[in-house]
Amino acid sequence: MNNAFPFLLIAICVMLIMYRYYSSFIAAKILAFDDNRKTPANNFYDGENYYPTNKWVLFGHHFAAISGAGPLIGPVLATQFGFLPGFLWILIGVVIGGAVHDFTILLLSIRRNGKSLAEIARLEVSKTSGIIASIAILIIVIIALAGLGLAVVNALSESSWGTFTIFMTIPLALFVGSYMYKIRPGKIAEASIIGVVGVLISVFAGSYIPNSTFASYFTLSKTGITIAIAIYGFIASVLPVWLLLCPRDYLSSYMKIGTIAILVIGVFITMPEIKMPMITEFVNGNGPIISGKIFPFVFITIACGAISGFHGLVASGTTPKMISKESDARLIGYGAMLMEGLVGIIALIAAASLIPEDYFAINISKEKFLNLGMKTVNLEYFSKAIGETLEGRTGGAVSLAVGFAQIFSSIPGMKHLISYWYHFAIMFEALFILTTIDTGTRVGRFLVQEFVGKFYKPFEKTNWLFGSIISSAVVVISWSYFIHTGNISTIWPMFGVANQLLAAVSLAIVTSAIINSGKIKYAFVSFIPFLFVATTTLTAGILNITDNFFPLTQNPKTEVQGIVNITLTILMIVCATIILIDNIRHWYKIIFKKSIIQKSNFGID
Repeated sequence: MNNAFPFLLIAICVMLIMYRYYSSFIAAKILAFDDNRKTPANNFYDGENYYPTNKWVLFGHHFAAISGAGPLIGPVLATQFGFLPGFLWILIGVVIGGAVHDFTILLLSIRRNGKSLAEIARLEVSKTSGIIASIAILIIVIIALAGLGLAVVNALSESSWGTFTIFMTIPLALFVGSYMYKIRPGKIAEASIIGVVGVLISVFAGSYIPNSTFASYFTLSKTGITIAIAIYGFIASVLPVWLLLCPRDYLSSYMKIGTIAILVIGVFITMPEIKMPMITEFVNGNGPIISGKIFPFVFITIACGAISGFHGLVASGTTPKMISKESDARLIGYGAMLMEGLVGIIALIAAASLIPEDYFAINISKEKFLNLGMKTVNLEYFSKAIGETLEGRTGGAVSLAVGFAQIFSSIPGMKHLISYWYHFAIMFEALFILTTIDTGTRVGRFLVQEFVGKFYKPFEKTNWLFGSIISSAVVVISWSYFIHTGNISTIWPMFGVANQLLAAVSLAIVTSAIINSGKIKYAFVSFIPFLFVATTTLTAGILNITDNFFPLTQNPKTEVQGIVNITLTILMIVCATIILIDNIRHWYKIIFKKSIIQKSNFGID
């Protein structure tokens, strides 16, 4: 048995040290901030997408947008391999990989007028990379949103309490957005207090919904939840950013950061035992949750908790269009990713603090659990105390909520509130994920408009209503289809590969930008994580095709799904490989052929 306290303390100390010194090193030696240089938010202000925003409000929006299901669900599923592999990868990966990735992509986009990652690839590498990146990124966004959205569906289906609370955050956000920008402009503190109190009241009021006459209105099936989040994602993508997306993400960030802070304190007070072995028997494969060996599947399973390609889309999507000055990028880019890494560590601790038999009973089907020859220990007690059936609730969200509730209820005087803590945790998870759905859909909309705009110019205008509606609908319908037809065992591995491939592509583009700027000796900052992520993810992609997706094609019921998954995975691997080869060719020309560098200062011509 091992105590969680020293692991959490080590993680916090390492993150603080790296923020203080490593992010400062990157800012000084590579990025060269200039707050006198106008940002896209000031240059192209339109009141909808380009909008100068207070750095703390934008930190809240950015953190809420990037921190979806990945740092919560990924570490929980990867706990199958044991506590130590996940802990080491999250901690090392986030400080030298994930935070560097987010920070540098954000500055590149700011210096390129808020352009997307695909457009940055065209400018920094070649037209070929730009075109292929447009295709690859759009596919990856759709798969990523499906993976993130599936976790919401599994968490909220048949849960009237959680669905009611999430629903109430929408009118609250509309009011807070109007209050902050129209009714009482600049009164951020007032708006924040109103919003946070409103969210807490919604959580409390939600406890009365299951036994009320309104229960049926908020008790939705998986299909109903899928339709509901699709409608929300579409509306959030079309409305002005200040009205719904930004205030809702801002309010969610209070709940997210506040809950994580309470959990950190809870771990320090209760000092929970890590009951999962440091390394389990499933590192060699044949695991009941993740089908594959620890290498490379622990890396793609944890995904966003350590490094996430999806973040590159947010950092070159909504955030660079809202940042007021360049120096804010350090807090927002590097700092928010460290916060996400801490979320991943907490999620890992919560899952690993469950008795292994209970952990597996929740995360796999009843039939699979019987085949393991295990017996539950505390699961019956948790089910009665919480008031819901917990066995066979696959997907990671429920086991994480039980782990959170166990930590909270272990605080003196809190044991009788375990049901509240569980449903609070479900709401917390859903808030985490939905804020990625709304921002991700908007980013996908920008990508569609940017791509179609090359053939029909009016589509490039992000404030053109017709173009916004059509492109948003295309993105929403696409990711909704995968949620409706897939499950956690098929979508999550494909999401992991898609997400990490995009991270590898992003780091390759950053490396090109550093080399273009004449700072070749500092290229190791992005090149080392690029090399590792590209190797692990390409390997995982090939194994997914041969070991996970090909068997689906042998069953008539899953044949179509298997063919679609194989086709998309191959397409992603081919696109990513072309882009990576194009970047390597670019590096060779500059370093060894001494080609003339036409760009300087990390993105400024």
